[in-house]
Amino acid sequence: MPKLLTLRASGRAETLFQLANEHATVKAMLVFSLDNIRWLTGFTGSAGTLVVGPQEMVLVTDGRYIEQAMAQAKSSAVDVEVVEARSSTDQVEALTKILAGRSSCSFDPAELSVENFEIYQHALAIKLISQTGLVKHLRRIKTEAEIARIEAACLAADRALADVESMLTDGVTERNIRDELEYLMRRHGADGPSYETIVATGLNGVRPHHRPTFEQIANGHSVVIDVGALVDGYHSDMTRTYLIGNVKTELAEIHQIVCEAQLLGLSKVAPGVLCSDVDLVCRQFITEHGYGEEFVHGTGHGVGLQIHELPWIRKDFHEPLQIGEVVTVEPGVYRGGLGGVRIEDLVLVTPTGNRVLTLSQKDNLCPPSRRTT
Repeated sequence: MPKLLTLRASGRAETLFQLANEHATVKAMLVFSLDNIRWLTGFTGSAGTLVVGPQEMVLVTDGRYIEQAMAQAKSSAVDVEVVEARSSTDQVEALTKILAGRSSCSFDPAELSVENFEIYQHALAIKLISQTGLVKHLRRIKTEAEIARIEAACLAADRALADVESMLTDGVTERNIRDELEYLMRRHGADGPSYETIVATGLNGVRPHHRPTFEQIANGHSVVIDVGALVDGYHSDMTRTYLIGNVKTELAEIHQIVCEAQLLGLSKVAPGVLCSDVDLVCRQFITEHGYGEEFVHGTGHGVGLQIHELPWIRKDFHEPLQIGEVVTVEPGVYRGGLGGVRIEDLVLVTPTGNRVLTLSQKDNLCPPSRRTT
């Protein structure tokens, strides 16, 4: 039989339930996303399903995580009942009992496969109502504690990047730089990298999400470094582009254009400004200088428990920025046969505008000379 334990109360669950009932009358919510479960309860295990009701939350997980769930929920000061389910059949049985007597339950379709939806619909004997993105919507606004974790992640990445700048010289490979960055971020307090660190030298720089290879840095290259750290579940995100030695005039000009476009984008970030307008100011500047076709991605995105989350800084996302959101501003130009340039900062939206969280220098075209012994 499932084992039941009780912990303390959560304001986030109450807010979520109120938001759900603004759109439809529901008696409970099912949450399957582990990031959303973590945000609501503090639980960081790799398996779990959460039921959110008007007065309670119930986390169903397996025996590996019972003690962990109890400790993490207590640490987060939330009221969670933890139910042990040792098999998928046991899980469905537990959810059926938890939801007994309720006529409807909502879920986010982005969190559930069609196969599992059909299983739950058949087994639970309850009306399942699709409600998209409610927890993700609430997660947009960061608390002071969340911002502190993101700032710590930014600091770890800033320090690691400063430590490797002197390595950016002829003969050093992309993987050399990647490996050193990821090691140093841990040395500076990170739990690990926020994502697959990007180091792209020379012609590899035209691929925005290039994976590091044994390609060597050489005179005349641009080197795009996209690096972020992870601290207690929260991400940072930053890109700098270095010009090595004597580069072609056009490459230096592109670097200057992207740098100016990025500063324009940063100056636009403020509460109430449409996300699409931040994208527009960067895109227009780059287009006016003849490189609009080579700016092939959006200008930015939200960052938090996920490296890419709401809001989206792109031309088709017309929602306003809000105080407490953390977003990237990262225009780029990728010219075939020449190389790529991207410059990116992580930015907190404040009551008076914004505060840049990633502080590595970005207007210096050339890395410092390598130290000698």
